[in-house]
Amino acid sequence: HTVKTRRRLVKFTILRFSLRCALCKCSENCPDKYGEKITLKSQELTVHYFCLLMSSGVYQRGEENEGIYGFLVDDIKQEVRRSSRLKCAVCKKNGASVGCYVKSCQKKVHFPCGKQHQFIFQFTDLFPSYCKDHSPTQSLPVSACVSEPMSCSVCLDPIEPVLSYSILKCPACHGSWFHRDCVQNQAHSAGMFFFRCTLCNNKDMFQQEMLQMGVHIPERDAAWELEENAYGELLQVYQHCDAKKCLSHSGRTYSSRTGWFQILRCALCGSSGTHRKCGSLKLDETNWACEDCAGSVDGTASLPRHTDSPQPGGQRRSRTSKRSLTLTPRQSPIVCKRPFLLGGSAREILQELASQTSQHQLSMPVVVNGNKVLEAAMELVKRSDFNPSHALAVRFTSSKHSSSPDTCPGNTRHFLRLLVQQLQNTVFEGPDGAKTLTLDARALREDVYFDVGCLLSLSLVHGGPPLGFFSRALYLCLFNFPRDTPLTVEDMGSTVFTDKVKKIQESKSLEELREAMESASEYLEVAGCTRPVESLSDKDTLVKDIVSFHLITRMQLPVQRFCEGLKTLGVFDQVQMFPGAFVGLFCSSHDKLTADTMAALFTVQFSDQEETAGKETAVVTFWRHYLLECEVGRCATSLEDVLIFATSADVVPAVGFSPSPTLSFLHPLDPAGAFPVSQPSSNRLLLPVVPSYQAFKKHMEYAVCQLTVLQII
Repeated sequence: HTVKTRRRLVKFTILRFSLRCALCKCSENCPDKYGEKITLKSQELTVHYFCLLMSSGVYQRGEENEGIYGFLVDDIKQEVRRSSRLKCAVCKKNGASVGCYVKSCQKKVHFPCGKQHQFIFQFTDLFPSYCKDHSPTQSLPVSACVSEPMSCSVCLDPIEPVLSYSILKCPACHGSWFHRDCVQNQAHSAGMFFFRCTLCNNKDMFQQEMLQMGVHIPERDAAWELEENAYGELLQVYQHCDAKKCLSHSGRTYSSRTGWFQILRCALCGSSGTHRKCGSLKLDETNWACEDCAGSVDGTASLPRHTDSPQPGGQRRSRTSKRSLTLTPRQSPIVCKRPFLLGGSAREILQELASQTSQHQLSMPVVVNGNKVLEAAMELVKRSDFNPSHALAVRFTSSKHSSSPDTCPGNTRHFLRLLVQQLQNTVFEGPDGAKTLTLDARALREDVYFDVGCLLSLSLVHGGPPLGFFSRALYLCLFNFPRDTPLTVEDMGSTVFTDKVKKIQESKSLEELREAMESASEYLEVAGCTRPVESLSDKDTLVKDIVSFHLITRMQLPVQRFCEGLKTLGVFDQVQMFPGAFVGLFCSSHDKLTADTMAALFTVQFSDQEETAGKETAVVTFWRHYLLECEVGRCATSLEDVLIFATSADVVPAVGFSPSPTLSFLHPLDPAGAFPVSQPSSNRLLLPVVPSYQAFKKHMEYAVCQLTVLQII
């Protein structure tokens, strides 16, 4: 019995040693730490894949299906013999196959020993390794002004705000810091396709930096995508009655195909249900919303629900004369929840946001004295009862608008059109159509940046015009689109500082560069960019740091408050998700109206009688000919004047017209006194039926010009 036990022990010992890695002499099987443990039984060879990758004397000379992923068996054995003569600088044992990539450094280690003693292994290019003395390090940019992190952005545990081997940061936002082990676990879980910064969502720059700092990123899909039947639960349909009292004798899970005891699922979330009988629904009703969804999203009052409790309005913190610069949002944003909007146009997304506002319930009164639109708007957002989801009831105190009802959409569109024009002269600077935020201490103190962002969001959702005046640089700073696009000196705009930076950028010699830096010394000192230059190539990094300071660092708080304002009604979140869809709305001037686009805007509503409809068809011909003459300048009015006359908007609103513009007809007894009538509240234009084009043109010009003159007055 003792002999058998000894034989088994010897056999186990031989087997255990045969399964040790031939390079690091470690038998541990941990793919996350050492890579896949691969055994070639025919060759009696076992290695960790990472030990093989990082070994200094072996190269991949074969095809992927040869040896171990292209590493030939003879080459591996030769590397084992070579490293057997080298002593590890950590454990002092032979077999150190990994050497520091710096040629002058003689440190050799086993791969596991190197991981324990802060070696950095770069899983890219030639797979170099660096000892603690020569390893790459991270540092904050000279011009960066980043608050110290309080916790790891992955595990959320407290973190020491000092960059080191154990503490890394994101190179894009500089605000996301994390433990090395945490970001390595994240990389193993997310894989190359989903591994990115948890704070700014940057992928390319983040992955490149992490590879340089020794984080291994598997070239595969995310771990959650590889789990078998991971999304099987999505194929299951919710089948349960959640009414407080279920009336079904067959139980809460019973559902008939039709009738009173068919279970209806919530039309918004799909994760709650009720029998028609239990929910007091009608037999023909197919749409139903649960209490949670109906209470959290405005605009669902038409859907039946368990209770008819009032929906909560938006909340806004009180504001005093001394407004603090806290970073908390001042109202709850409306969230766009419908899945069909993924990849939709900006207009579709804004229409969805607009549908969730209480356009036909409560309203916010806005009184405008003359053309003081901006003052009225600023007073509106400072009110303690301000709720952006309520409709705007605009009233102009001048006589020309006194006859319009308070909630007339025409008044609202006219108000928003003037508001967007006047907002461009508040916290913005630069040429028309390419404006950026300006740094204004008074605006910061009074929190004007937030108010301007709030009003722009309000305008977009409530029927205002497309903005079209943002510069590409401002849009890039706000929404990081186009991604990985560098900022340039031209993005700084036309200032005295820009001219000095351009001189630095255009320097042809080292002496000329130093002279340009001397002339801009005061600005460089403020920007934290004062530094010695040893070669002309140093100017590229210098200019990059100056531009980063001018557009990002010094504007950090204004941009932050402006973004908080844009979060009103959920606008900022939607633009951040679909920046490509919104870039034209923010940065490109609207398309010039043409006769064809104007004609296509209006739907013609003919009379039912055939004889009358024939006369109206002739008027439609007059209408289209009139639009063509407006386009080429043969009329006293422009196409914009005509659109303002009909809808109170000079361009198509960002959210589109609601309701769609229509053309109807007037049949006067005396054609000589027949003039067109506009109804901006319903976007309806009534055209007089007259016998000739000359009479039609004369009457149209008179009516449109009269409104234009009144607006100027």
